[in-house]
Amino acid sequence: MAIIITDECINCGACEPECPNTAIYEPGVNWNFADGTGLKGELDLGDGNVVDAEDEQEAISDEVYYITPYKCTECTGFHEEPQCAAVCPVDCCVPDPDYEETEEELLAKKDWLHLE
Repeated sequence: MAIIITDECINCGACEPECPNTAIYEPGVNWNFADGTGLKGELDLGDGNVVDAEDEQEAISDEVYYITPYKCTECTGFHEEPQCAAVCPVDCCVPDPDYEETEEELLAKKDWLHLE
């Protein structure tokens, strides 16, 4: 499953540079699939949506740092544990029950994000 940042976030920013997928963004900052990944061109998201990797996606939160579940792999394939949770001083990086994924799915997502 993806990681979510709860509203207990103090906006310290410690998590953002730790993410190997560039899935963490400042409050109110729009994101895109291409940022920090190897994704280019049109992407089929598998849910009926097709987007361009460079198109801006709306910020998920304008109050606290946020993680886009489309890019979060829980650091699978990079580290033993999610690095955002490891560095968070207030323990607000927690599993997101709305995005449950197996280790195999997370590894496949990592490979998809970083294809060159």
